[in-house]
Formats: sequence, C-alpha cells, structure tokens
Amino acid sequence: MTQDEIRILSPTAILGYGFPEASWRAGLERDPHVIAVDAGSTDPGPYYLGAGKSFTDKEAVARDLRLMLAGARELGIPVIIGSAGGAGARPHLDWTVDIVRAVARELALSCRLAVIGADIDKDTLRRALAAGRLTPVPAAPDATDDDITDSTHAVAQMGVEPVVAALDAGADVIVTGRAYDPAVFAAVPIRSGFDAALALHLGKILECAAIAATPGSGGDCMLGTLRADHFLVEPLNPARACTTTSVAAHTLYEKSDPYRLPGPGGVLDLTATVFEPETDRVVRVRGTTFAPTPYAVKVEGAAPVGYRTLSIAGARDPVFIEQVDDLVDAVHAAVADNFAGVDPQAYRLQLHLYGKNGVLGPLETTTQPAHELGIVFEAVARTPELADTVCAFARSTLLHLGYPGRRSTAGNLAFPYSPSDVRTGEVYRFSLFHLLAVDDPTALFPVELTTIGGEG
Repeated sequence: MTQDEIRILSPTAILGYGFPEASWRAGLERDPHVIAVDAGSTDPGPYYLGAGKSFTDKEAVARDLRLMLAGARELGIPVIIGSAGGAGARPHLDWTVDIVRAVARELALSCRLAVIGADIDKDTLRRALAAGRLTPVPAAPDATDDDITDSTHAVAQMGVEPVVAALDAGADVIVTGRAYDPAVFAAVPIRSGFDAALALHLGKILECAAIAATPGSGGDCMLGTLRADHFLVEPLNPARACTTTSVAAHTLYEKSDPYRLPGPGGVLDLTATVFEPETDRVVRVRGTTFAPTPYAVKVEGAAPVGYRTLSIAGARDPVFIEQVDDLVDAVHAAVADNFAGVDPQAYRLQLHLYGKNGVLGPLETTTQPAHELGIVFEAVARTPELADTVCAFARSTLLHLGYPGRRSTAGNLAFPYSPSDVRTGEVYRFSLFHLLAVDDPTALFPVELTTIGGEG
C-alpha cells in the first residue's frame, strides 16, 4: 500500500525546551505518522560531551516526554529522539533512557524501546587515523593519537540507516546517541519510499521546530507534510506563521554554503529549490536534490584541558575605560612576572571586556567606547588551585592598578558578588571534529531492543 503523504510532528527545538499543550494537541489532531525530536547540539560547547552531562534539565525532559509518549501511544505511532542528553554519548543516552523508562512506568505505557549507541572506541579511531580514514572537517586540524587518547568521550553522527533498522525491528520508541540532526525526522519517510532529498531537507527545517516560523520560538510545535514532489511546513500555534523568508532562512541556518548541505552519505543540493507560500501560514518547498558521496560520519570528541575560575567586575570611570587596553596589557605583564617560576603552559588568563569587544573580540568594528564595561577574568589552569591563584592575582592587580588621570585610590572595579571568584570546574576542548569514512552506515551503531513500561 502506498501513501500520498507523511506527516511529521516536531514538538520542540530540543527535548526539554518545552512546548505549549495547545500547540501539541493541535499537532495530534493532524494525525501525524511520527513524532520526532532532536535532543542535542554542539552549540553549548565541548563541556557536556567531555563531562558526560546533559545541558537540559531532567524534569523539563520528563515533562516533554510525558506528553510525547502519551500522545504517540494514543495514536499508535513511533517516537524518535535524536542525540540523547545533548551530546549523545553513552552517559547521555543512559540518562535519557532512564527518564523514558520512568515516564512509561508512571503512565503505565508498554512499548518496544530501541536504544542506538553512537560511541566509538579509541582503537577503532586509531586504526582509522592510521589508514587515512579520519580526516578533519574544513578549518579543523588533523587528528593525532593524543587527541584520541585524551578524549573522555567520542561519538559519531549516525544517519537515517540505524533508525530505519530500529523501525524495521518493530520499535515504538527510539532513543539514539549522537545523530545527524535531520535523520530522526527523515527516517520514517525514507523507509516509506519518499524522496530522500525532500525528507532530509524537511528534517533540516523541523529539527528546530518553530524557530523556522515568525515570530520564531524554540519552544513550540511544527508540522511537516511530505509528498511526492514537495513538502509543507506550518507552525501549530496560530500566533505564528511560516513565510518563505523564515523557512529559507532556516534552511541556511548553521551552514557555510547556501546551496550545498553535506551530511552522511551525500549532499543536499538547493540550487533548484523553490520556496513558495501555500497559505498565509504554510510554506511549500520543492526542487531540492541529493547527490550521493562516499559515506562518512562526523566524529566529535572532547578532552579535558584544565580547570576554570571566573571573576566578574564592572568599571565606569571614563578615564579607566579610555585606557583599558593598556591596563589589560599591564595585568598580563604583572601576572607573567609574578608567576615566572610556573610553566607558562600550565595556565591561561583572559580578560573579556563586555561593552567593548566581549562578543566579537578582535573582529569588533565599533570603536566608540561604552560608558561602562563588564569585565570577566577567566583563568584556566592544570589544577583548580592554580586557576584560583591566577584569577585572584589578576583581579587584585586591575582593582588597584594606577593609571594616568586616576582620581581615586579606593579601587577601579565594582564587584556584584561576594565571594568575587567562582570555580566552574573542568574545562574541555573539542579534541575530535572529523569525518570518518565507513563502509556500512549501521556498523558503528548497534540497536538494543527491549520492552518497557506497563507496570503503572
């Protein structure tokens, strides 16, 4: 039996970001074929992957899952969750699965659960590196054995194939490790024979839910309807609308090339894509094509680099602000002199000047000084104690540093908090941001299938 269309309900941009129940109910009333949601991102940086912690709140995730699992069981359709726990490594996957199991017990829902891991062991990565099958993404450095060894967690972004395998195995709920964002939305339509290019392009838009609408929101629902030669996207909140501009803009979101969007196994080609209004709230998209490439998955790894201590201060003296670059240089010189006996590789000090160049740094184009500055002292060191010491010394140095035109000796800075210095814990770097060539798109991603819930 063939289908004329597949309807995909995307409740929220990230599992745990929430969504209005009215929008959710409106989505269920459209009788979707699948509920899919992305749960991860590298946007929050490498800490969450390296530390094995979620950047979303447990209770917020449970709230979203209660509605999603209940709605899916009501309609008899699958729920697919990608990049579990934010970063998609085994600790994040287990954390999310525990919440799924708890919600299923709470609601007395029985279902077949598929868990798809995305972790890659270090020996596999070393062999791939030695064989020339682990290559950097553009602008990333070549990987080294040390990068692999130092990584606390390493994951690969799976494509649609492991998700399709879980659906073939009869899964009602699928929780994946790190996944290519559109994959969880595209898997059901691709399995059903719909055009892969349109399915992946639709997934690219649905991954962030109502962010592609206007006014945009990461905490509201979107519906995608895929047909043979086009798809439709629409928000489920009547206060929002999709426009050709908002949908086209989101297609370009997080992409460096406006026409070519690479992913596992191929590249979406948008040179012939057309965005046109279907109604005043719905946009029709057609013309996207898919060019197959040798299959590769993106590998992400994170490794510890030290410990961070921060101090936050404010400055309002216009004479101080006018000379602040020289004063920052003087602080760095004083720190270097005071810690001359310490390995300079053992610590790093930065002063971020918000109100001057705290966001763009050296790329800042505005030269007009602000009337006040927010100054963030950041010390990263091999030990938390050394980070504390460097941060405290830099803070006290700038606090009492003399400068031409200074009118007060009581101090140059205002501190909003006491204590002024705060340990933030371990710091991580992205140690791996590379492409791994693979022969079998499913080989790295085992599917574990169990029956859960119903104990109520």
